[in-house]
Amino acid sequence: MREGWLDAARRLPSPNRNARPTGEISALVLHSISLPPGEFGGGDIERLFTNRLDPAAHPYFAGIAALRVSAHLLIRRDGECVQFVPFDERAWHAGRSRWFDPRQRCERVELNDFSIGIELEGDEVSAYREAQYRVLARIVTALCEHYPALTPGRITGHAQIAPLRKSDPGPAFDWAFMRRCLLDCM
Repeated sequence: MREGWLDAARRLPSPNRNARPTGEISALVLHSISLPPGEFGGGDIERLFTNRLDPAAHPYFAGIAALRVSAHLLIRRDGECVQFVPFDERAWHAGRSRWFDPRQRCERVELNDFSIGIELEGDEVSAYREAQYRVLARIVTALCEHYPALTPGRITGHAQIAPLRKSDPGPAFDWAFMRRCLLDCM
């Protein structure tokens, strides 16, 4: 990892980022994304995170093309990684969010300020691929080594930090298998 960029990821810088207010990196938020919904592959996710999504390309896109969102990293179905924002900067992935921080024993808001956002290409009902879990485990291991405040116990899902708005990564995400993959890497 150099200057917040993962060596193994393809870089595609997003303009949707800014400085972290305190520089803290102590949580990881997992998301799922598919564009159009339920379809995998193609470049629409990359276009969304780089403000190049054509609103006329699909009926769903008209409602989201103007959004200014990003994630630090996308893990595609085959395990390929695309990084949009260096980890040391603030990606715009969590939105309005709340999380009970077990280490500080308090509720925290604005998770974009101190979390890393990783998108898994998928949806809440389709099984994620083993390649995605294995790559995710290797990345989490590297991130925990690089950012000491980040631990496997500080990984959460978008649904847990914004339960009235979001449901990802959803019931199709196998948390137990992800933790077993993490143990294999550590």
